[in-house]
Amino acid sequence: MTTTDWILDIALVLVVFRQLREGRLDLKTFLIPLGIVAFVAHSYLHSVPTAGNDLVLIGTLTAIGAALGIAGGVYTRIRTSGGHLLIKAGAVSAVLWVLGMGARMGFQLWVQHGGADDVARFSLTHQITSDQAWVAAFVLMALTEVVTRLATIFVRSRLVPGDPRQETAAETAPALDRAA
Repeated sequence: MTTTDWILDIALVLVVFRQLREGRLDLKTFLIPLGIVAFVAHSYLHSVPTAGNDLVLIGTLTAIGAALGIAGGVYTRIRTSGGHLLIKAGAVSAVLWVLGMGARMGFQLWVQHGGADDVARFSLTHQITSDQAWVAAFVLMALTEVVTRLATIFVRSRLVPGDPRQETAAETAPALDRAA
């Protein structure tokens, strides 16, 4: 793993630890993790192989990423206080996040330190045609975990009772109806 790989992997793991302390749900909550995975996707995802069972591998890891992301978003506490939405990742959310992001880092380390032959045998047995299939699968897993977690948090934030954005929308709706 390169220094850049370490920095990106650690940054993705640390994103959730930043949310272990309760803080405001704002644009940074969404942009920082999306920016990191966009950079990772741009840097590592050059193609999505479709030969053999490459798409099965990619689809499986992407589905795992989606499940981890949705569960992580569900286990993130969202509440209002002082007219602001507050967010706090719970222990389950943090464990799921580290599990998903750490799996990719662990796989890379394992392959580089003795697991390459096992991965090659597995790939041959299951008709996975290239190492790019593994790269695409793990990058899309991370991307999907981030996007589904953030999407789940966004949807849940819109449903929070006492959300100041809902009250503002409710107050302006009658005025819009009268103007029509």
